[in-house]
Amino acid sequence: MKHYKSLTQMHLENEWNTPKHPLFSMVGFLSECTLGDREFTSDCYVIAFKKIISGHFMYGRTRYDHENGSMFFTKPRQIIEMKDLKFEQDGFMLFIHEDYLKGHELHNIIEQYGYFDYESNEALHLSPDEVRIVWDLHDKINKEYQNNPDEYSREIILHHIGAILKYAQRYFKRQFIDRQQVSGKTVSKFNDILKSYLAQNSLKEQGLPSVHFMAMQLSLSPRYLSDLLRQETGKTALELIHLSLISEAKNLLRLGTRSVSEIAYELGFENSSYLARLFKKHTGMTPLEFRKVKLN
Repeated sequence: MKHYKSLTQMHLENEWNTPKHPLFSMVGFLSECTLGDREFTSDCYVIAFKKIISGHFMYGRTRYDHENGSMFFTKPRQIIEMKDLKFEQDGFMLFIHEDYLKGHELHNIIEQYGYFDYESNEALHLSPDEVRIVWDLHDKINKEYQNNPDEYSREIILHHIGAILKYAQRYFKRQFIDRQQVSGKTVSKFNDILKSYLAQNSLKEQGLPSVHFMAMQLSLSPRYLSDLLRQETGKTALELIHLSLISEAKNLLRLGTRSVSEIAYELGFENSSYLARLFKKHTGMTPLEFRKVKLN
């Protein structure tokens, strides 16, 4: 698999125009970009917009849905695979080497945008108004990119990139709501899987269900699942797993027939102290305090 350490190398081997900056570049589809079959990684963040009419694009070994005009976001050293791609209209790719962000506030902020960790077929699909906003920001970046750089160039470019990221966060939240109305609440499906996991006595055999396991059952990436559930419930996937286990622990404690250690083992915890810490965090009481209150 090819790994591009520099933008110059990437542009040269893909027969794109030479980048105007060693750590930041822009590539336009149709006008200058020809993409064949390829699989690669790089040291760059990638922000892209395009509409595909055939072929497929893989990120993190998972197919992205590009039937509509959409955006995708990848992080450094994430596998990107392209095969038999044909584009319907102009698009763009922004390549931001991680070193380009050093010393700028965006260096830390970019890690907070969870969509750089999405690995499933959940690209960001834009409405016509949203497309216009993104292209307007692209044009502002391109104007600065094409000019001779000066002491303000990097700050202005990163300012507009930051705006794209903020708009993307807003649009993803809108998309969560839109898809929830079409496919139903993810939290209901999530809870059904948890109930089935508990009913099959999987806790003893396999331990606590992980976010990764739950995401696989729903055909979503772990980060996308947590962001989607947070939108629906205000809680992450891990928090919902913990709440379900605490609810089950309460039921067992009320019965008063098992010790805390036995309950912890039955619920898949490595030890009773882990259960006790989690239980107190969510209820304000230790398991023994809860049992004493409920049995009196």
